Amino acid sequence: MSTGQVASSLPVSQTTAGYFSFGGVLFFAVLFNALQAMAEISSMYEQRPILAKHKSYAFYHPSADALAQLLVDVPIKLATLTVFNCILYFMTGLALSASQFFIFYLFTFLITMCMTSFFRALATITKTVDQALTLAGIGVLALVIYTGYVIPTQQVGWWFRWIKYINPIAYSFEALMVNQFNNMETTPCASLVPSGPGYTDSAYQVCAVTGAQPGSNTVNGLDYLAATYDYHYSHLWRNLGIVIAFWLFFLFVNVVASEFIAPVAEKGDVILFRRGHAPKTITDALESGKKASDLEHQPTNVPEGAPAGAEETSSQDDAMNALAKSEDIFSWKNLDYVIDIKGEKRKLLNDVQGWVKPGTLTALMGESGAGKTTLLNVLAQRVDTGVVTGQMLVNGHPLDSSFQRKTGYVQQQDVHMGECTVREALQFSAMLRQPKTVSKKEKYEYVEEVIRLLEMEPYAEAVVGVPGVGLNVEQRKRLTIGVELAAKPKLLLFLDEPTSGLDSQSAWSIVLFMRKLANAGQAILCTIHQPSAVLFEQFDRLLLLQKGGKTVYFGDIGKNSHTLTDYFERNGAGHCTESENPAEYILDAIGAGATASTDKDWFEIWRDSEEFQTVSHEADRLVTEGRRRHTDQSAEDAADAKHTYAMPIWSQYRLVQHRLFQQYYRSPTYISSKFLLCLVAGLFIGFTFYKSGQNVQAQQNKLFSIFLAAVLSNTLMSQIQPKFIENRDLFEVRESKSKMYSWYVWVVSSIIVELPYNMFGITLFFFPWYYAIGFWQNHAIQSLASQGGYMWLMLMAYTLWFSTFGQLAASFVPNAATAAIVSTLLFTFVILFNGVLQPPSLLVSFWQWMYHLTPFTYLIEGLYVNVTAGNPIVCSDVEVSIFSAPPAQTCAQYMTNYFAAGGFGYLTDATSQAVGGTCYYCRFSNGSEFLETVSMKYSHKWRDFVLVLAYAAFNAAATVIMFYLFRVWKFQFKKRGGSGAAGSSSPAQESKALGNAEEKASDLAGPRGGVDQAAQANSAAARTGILGSGAQAGQDRTTTTY
Repeated sequence: MSTGQVASSLPVSQTTAGYFSFGGVLFFAVLFNALQAMAEISSMYEQRPILAKHKSYAFYHPSADALAQLLVDVPIKLATLTVFNCILYFMTGLALSASQFFIFYLFTFLITMCMTSFFRALATITKTVDQALTLAGIGVLALVIYTGYVIPTQQVGWWFRWIKYINPIAYSFEALMVNQFNNMETTPCASLVPSGPGYTDSAYQVCAVTGAQPGSNTVNGLDYLAATYDYHYSHLWRNLGIVIAFWLFFLFVNVVASEFIAPVAEKGDVILFRRGHAPKTITDALESGKKASDLEHQPTNVPEGAPAGAEETSSQDDAMNALAKSEDIFSWKNLDYVIDIKGEKRKLLNDVQGWVKPGTLTALMGESGAGKTTLLNVLAQRVDTGVVTGQMLVNGHPLDSSFQRKTGYVQQQDVHMGECTVREALQFSAMLRQPKTVSKKEKYEYVEEVIRLLEMEPYAEAVVGVPGVGLNVEQRKRLTIGVELAAKPKLLLFLDEPTSGLDSQSAWSIVLFMRKLANAGQAILCTIHQPSAVLFEQFDRLLLLQKGGKTVYFGDIGKNSHTLTDYFERNGAGHCTESENPAEYILDAIGAGATASTDKDWFEIWRDSEEFQTVSHEADRLVTEGRRRHTDQSAEDAADAKHTYAMPIWSQYRLVQHRLFQQYYRSPTYISSKFLLCLVAGLFIGFTFYKSGQNVQAQQNKLFSIFLAAVLSNTLMSQIQPKFIENRDLFEVRESKSKMYSWYVWVVSSIIVELPYNMFGITLFFFPWYYAIGFWQNHAIQSLASQGGYMWLMLMAYTLWFSTFGQLAASFVPNAATAAIVSTLLFTFVILFNGVLQPPSLLVSFWQWMYHLTPFTYLIEGLYVNVTAGNPIVCSDVEVSIFSAPPAQTCAQYMTNYFAAGGFGYLTDATSQAVGGTCYYCRFSNGSEFLETVSMKYSHKWRDFVLVLAYAAFNAAATVIMFYLFRVWKFQFKKRGGSGAAGSSSPAQESKALGNAEEKASDLAGPRGGVDQAAQANSAAARTGILGSGAQAGQDRTTTTY
């Protein structure tokens, strides 16, 4: 609706001065819908994994989904177009007749559906979003240029003229134009030549418009279209059938392609190694011409649980001894966690207590919704909404700012940067999370110990990759654990369901490894879902929860789980036989099994038990003893505890920036798509306007060639945003919560990494665009070098602008599809008010400020005046206006007063001495005169350059600010007592977020096991709430409000 209101602020003159503006309004109507439909590409790629999974389960044919999308689109498009069309049509002064309005409505609806199907078809037939966006960018460029408005078809070279005939927008635009001009047979002329004092007889004047007749002060609109664009009203209904045919064709391609193109593989089948770093077994096999054996079937270095031999066992023992050992005891008591959902308080944790000691492996179990992951997140300080009360202490002392980076948190989702190698991922974690007092050499040596310990030597130089090409499930899980171990956690290691999604052998391997870590002195707290008896036997202690976050047991498991089962048997549970799995037994006992039920309140039984009293006394003892034994801190530890991050800001920036450049270097599809789009666009625009010439239409063509160069930024921004959001999700899901580096380091690094690639891409665009059009020949008032140098510099400033503008639009939105919609909407303002589609003199006074605010005003002015000012203009035959001189005067004599009064143009036959003869007039003599009609000045060009740079700087600063407000501070609007107030999310927003819990991590990591319901509530609320008032530490109890 807002776009239609903006467009409606361009009221069109009902004289011949409005001819070009009518075309601009109608061109905008089709252009806006075409650009808006590009958002379908990001949306389709977000849906593709789900569609692939449903197809693999034989739920339905993908073609059925494509047709269902079409049916869903129709009412939505009709509703949005009704609002858009009514505002645009009537407020811009288009033809006020019912038939013309409904013809306009019909064609805008059809072209919108047609372009929606076109972009969906592109998304379906391509394999990556980068490929789709590249083709879409080239496609939009071709469709827009060959609509007929930017450059009349008859002026295009034969090599590209055929594109007009396969362009559905061209047929729609012609229909809209002839529909509008059909009843404009006697349009009053806005500019008669000659005019002024002494020129009152229209018999000796002509309208300075193509298609005008000598001696007439009105112009037939259809004559104007025929002479200028070769458009004819007889084509109207023919074009309707052609547009429908294109729509059906694109829909057919979408339906067929979705059915027969194979989906992307979901499992890692191929491992890619960094060039020159493949294992020797593989390189030797390739050199001998044999097939390299699979890593999983090599006799050594296989992560299958037990070592292959005594030598390997010794190596692993050495690596295990080199790991950091925990010396501190982490304890919690009377822990409650309450969040607000739909105006009601919901307690997710209820008076939970426990501890984790060095050298022990503690299991955290419970049914789905019991609060396992919620408790883990609360203990790891990874919640940022709700109210947490109770004690969380390290050696009896409150947690300090360094707690998060001194602990390791292994997420259930294995989220990593796909372009990094295993070794690089570990080194990155070690460099940023180990203290700055540790040298780089020591950190890298520690990483090698972790690689050896996790048996990852065979694929240490393998690229992590993506599902389909990269590490398999177990290898990713080992890497996730390794990233946390590389941080050398001094306190403890949290693991969230590390065996989910693994087969039994892999699960045994992971649990056995955790057992070894605990034996080596590491403190470990791990959530686990229904482990087998063999896995369960490896744990030392159990914290068991039931729904509502209530503790039903905390204590030792005992040999063969006898301590645990004896407790439940004594309190009324059935007997646990030798053949039963103790983990399943206790879940059934508390009514947490799939078919289990119980009439006992195990929470109250636990509170009344001797074991509970023993645990409470032991917790108090640990706190007292910890305070006594750890009264003094070293100066180094005290200083380190005050820092949220281990490394200084400059070190963070250097490491993060290096990794991002490395990622881009290893993303050939993304970079080559960007370069290809720029090069093809330069060639395409350049040879479309090839050797534009010096006539009046050529000046308009050059203006549009610059305008199209600016429009190219919309597609380039659409490429930037998915990469930006993908990296942002990785940062938010894992790295920010581990306190690896600051949020503003990531934002600044993400802005900078795009610039060199975009600058090189626009340079590729510059050369064919600049030389093919013939800009280099237009340097009447400056040197060729200075003119070309300015053009390149201005394009570099333009590069800075669109890079930062695209990231600004993506900085505060949840996903790439929303970013595409937001950037397209904002981009509409930029292209609408720059003076090309509607001259500034014709804008209503209210919107004049937008003309001065739009960055493209200065970009286009700077580029255009640089190649236009002072250049001579020579009218073509169709551009020459013909009129008769009065009797007894030659044409030169008749025009003397007109030119003396400052009239533009010249007589092409000024030397003729014929009296009362026919005069031939060209309305511009040089480019400077043409510039005045579009409100541009050559003297502004360096001012324009500085302003474009200023806009780019503003975008960069706004990106940082918006990221902080919406992604760090999580700014929302909340209603309180019926009035809107800035603050935390509303209950309705929190409730909505619950249904999307863990969505971001799942999208990054792929399919996973179940997550308990309370964890979903916590994670969702953490994304929707704002940071609260901080912590209030008491003697026995801490309350933290978020």
